[in-house]
Order: sequence, then structure tokens, then C-alpha cells
Amino acid sequence: MATKGKVDSETCDGPPEYVDVLIAGAGISGIGAGSHLKSKLPEKTFLIVDARENIGGTWDLFRYPGIRADTDAQTFSYEFKPWRHDNAIADGGEILSYLHETVDEYDLTSHLRLGWKVVSADWSSQRGLWAVQLSDVAAGQSATVECRWLFGATGYYSYDRGYRPHFDDEERFTGEIVHPQHWPQDLDYRGRKVVVIGSGATAITLVPAMAEAAAHVTLLQRSPTYILPIPSRDPVTDGLRKILPERMAYRISRTINRTRLAVIYGVSRRYPRFTRRLVRWVNKRALPKGYPVDQHFKPRYDPWHERMCFARDGDLFTAISTGKASVVTDRIARFTERGIELASGASVDADIVVTATGLQMIPLRAMTFSIDGVPIDVSDTVVYKGMMLSGVPNFAFAFGYTNAAWTLKVDLVCEHLCRLIARLDSHDEHIAVAVANDPTLQLTPMVDFHAGYVQRAADTLPRQGSHGPWSMEMSYSADRHRLVRGPVTDPALRFSRIPADSDVALRVG
Repeated sequence: MATKGKVDSETCDGPPEYVDVLIAGAGISGIGAGSHLKSKLPEKTFLIVDARENIGGTWDLFRYPGIRADTDAQTFSYEFKPWRHDNAIADGGEILSYLHETVDEYDLTSHLRLGWKVVSADWSSQRGLWAVQLSDVAAGQSATVECRWLFGATGYYSYDRGYRPHFDDEERFTGEIVHPQHWPQDLDYRGRKVVVIGSGATAITLVPAMAEAAAHVTLLQRSPTYILPIPSRDPVTDGLRKILPERMAYRISRTINRTRLAVIYGVSRRYPRFTRRLVRWVNKRALPKGYPVDQHFKPRYDPWHERMCFARDGDLFTAISTGKASVVTDRIARFTERGIELASGASVDADIVVTATGLQMIPLRAMTFSIDGVPIDVSDTVVYKGMMLSGVPNFAFAFGYTNAAWTLKVDLVCEHLCRLIARLDSHDEHIAVAVANDPTLQLTPMVDFHAGYVQRAADTLPRQGSHGPWSMEMSYSADRHRLVRGPVTDPALRFSRIPADSDVALRVG
């Protein structure tokens, strides 16, 4: 297993002065980027830095009961590394183990600097380099690393705190209030009454997991979400593994799963009334006869306007059917000493309240950007090919899909970035910057998604354009055509060399 703390070797005590690519973040995106660079551009130097002491990002940070992926493991894993576990919906521990395996297989340990936080990055037009300020979180020391390319692999939410609204009179509550993002490892909920506030993927995961030991778990939601049961084993994948070589079986099953989800999404958006009826029919069959399905499982919005949730092996429905869990759809009026009073006048008793109320979305704002000392407001930029920002040279980032596995986009972006860097090298050029000067371009929010965590951050995000390379695709097939099969050149992307009088030009020349 890869090193879980800071790299201890004598040659890796601190960051180097220069690397070709600096990757900010050692989660799925950062480890994926490092693996692509190692295999496709082995001559390039790179560094992966992360403020946390462990790799894994989300999958090391979150420790709540039942944590798992919210899509199938075949598409959640990297294209270049088969998923070998039996679970079709991966547990958090399995994902973390998979990432450690990737670090080992691609020999990334020497490229890691854990416990180092990216504070700021300033681009020098004269030198054609980023000067990235790092801070050693534990020791308080600082360091500067220059790099030709900066890759943002920090995910999309704040690791410091989740979204946590304040509820009236919550200080009166005599029990415990916890947020899933900061789960107390010593929390004992055995035989206790638990209320989980929320209706997203975290809540849907927590309720059945906690119901196994708790006296009772109540899912308290303001409004319902779409929930479908999904099996923990994939018979197609299992069958292919028995008759085909591993990589071939993985490639085929990954394609099948990816296509299946794309079809479900497409049908849902085109025929929302049909999808509503289908989901209701599935929910009704999974719940006890006479259960008020429309009260607790009939969302107000059309399918996929927010992310659809999946219950592994229908565990949420099973917990409800056996009486171990229940659903209450109402608004919170206030907390009481013994639980929560609802707007309807009813109340829910609790020993523990879990606020599964969401995330604080801060993509690209974990660090401060500037060009020649002038700050960059990312909300003033336009996304280029879903991976770069207009006017920002030699910077790329990973931002996954809202309707499919995050990792699918990571692979495509890293593939394109490696091709772009290779193209620059072959033409003896050093700088690539996207220029959004199309007067017909109409700008809209970067992410067209109604989920609360997206809407709360909408004003801080870059924009997307109405057409061309400026659109932010939420389609794997469209992105694959654009980022893998399509050229790295584009009229909107400008290439240049380091100024001839630059000390860097003299050094590399």
C-alpha cells in the first residue's frame, strides 16, 4: 500500500524548485493526472501536493457509516486500471484501497508531497511559468515551486466545512448534532434514536447503514428526491470476467454501464413524465402495501434536474419495510430538548441528529490566482473545452459530470492535457491560452444543475458559452469526441514561446 503520510525519503523532504506540471490535489483527479503523465509523458517532471496528510481526497476525508460511490464501480474507476472488487457499487474503503494501488502501480510515491497546501499561484508572462506558493500545514513553513503547467485537482467542495444551515433553538437540544463531513469516530449510535436531515446521496446511504444498529432512524426531508434500487453485484460484469481477459472484460463492462446510464439520463430528460411513472412504480413495488409513496417519494422537479440517488440492493426500502427506518417529509420549525418540532406541529424524538445538508462548493477557489500580480476572478472567465479558463495560460482542471461518474471526465481531461503538452513540445512552444473573443458567444452558468450546492455557488463559478469549445458538456460521448478524437488545436487556443530575453528561455535553449 502506498505511503499514507508525508513522503519520508531523503530526496523528498520538501518540494523541488521546479517541475513541469504541478498537480493540486491527491484525490481521484490528482492521482489520475499523475498516472496519465507517468505513462504518456514519462520525461516530464511533476508533483502532486495536498493539504491533507493522506491521499484519497473525499474517500479519506469522509468516514460516515456506509459511505460508498453513487454510481457503478466500473465507470467510477480509471479507464487504465480495472476494478477488481466484486461490489458493483464501491464502498469508501474499497475506493481508497484502489487509489493506493494506483499510486503503487504507477510509482507515484516520490511525486507526492502531502501536508502541503497550495496558497496562491502567480503566472509570469515574462518567464512563462507559474510561481506556486505552498504552505506546510503542520510546520507552518512555506515554499515556492515554479511550474510550466498547473493542474487543479481539488474537487468542487470545501474540505474545511460542509454546508450546515442553522436551525432555530438547536442549542436547546440535549443530544448530539453531527455533520457527515466531520464524522466523530467514537460516535456510538447503538440502540439510540437517530434523525438524518436531508434527502441526497449521503442521507440515502446513512439511513440504512445506521438502521442496522440504531433503535430507529428517521429520514427527515424537506422534499423528496428520486431514488432507485441498484444491485450490489453486476451479473454482466461477473459473466464477462469468467470468459474474457481482465482488461477486455473491464473495457466492455465499462462501456455497457456508461451507455446504460447515458440512456437512462437521455430518456429521463426527454420523457420526464414516463420516467416519473416508472420510478414511482419501482418505489411502490419496493415498499409495503399502502405506503404513502407520493408523500415521501414524489419529487417536485423532473428527473435529473438534480442528481438521482441509488439505494444499493434497495437497502433504504428494506429498512423502511422492516420498520427500522421511516421517512418524514416536512419542514423544521425548531429544535427541542428531545428532538425536532416540525412545521406541521408534529415532532420527532432523537438522541442524535445528523445534518446531511450538503457541501460548500468552492471549485478553483481553494487557491488565489493572479497573472503578473493581477488577481484573477474565475467568475469572469469562460470554460474552454470543460478543462481550461479563458485568459489563464497553462492552467487546466478536472470537473466531473453531474449525471455520471466523476472519473470519466478525469480520464478524458488528462488524456487531452497530455496531448496538448506533447503538441507544444513538438512545435518548440511553451504557452497555451484560450481566448474568448467570439462576439456571438452567449454566456450562461457553468453548471446547469438545480442541486442546492450548485445553486449556492453559481455566482462564484466560471461561465460557459453557447457554442464551440466554450460549452460545458455533460455528455461522455460528446467529450470523448472533443477531447480524445478531436484535435488539440483550435482557433480559440493561442500558442506562443517564452520571450527570447527570458532567463528561462536562455536556460532551456
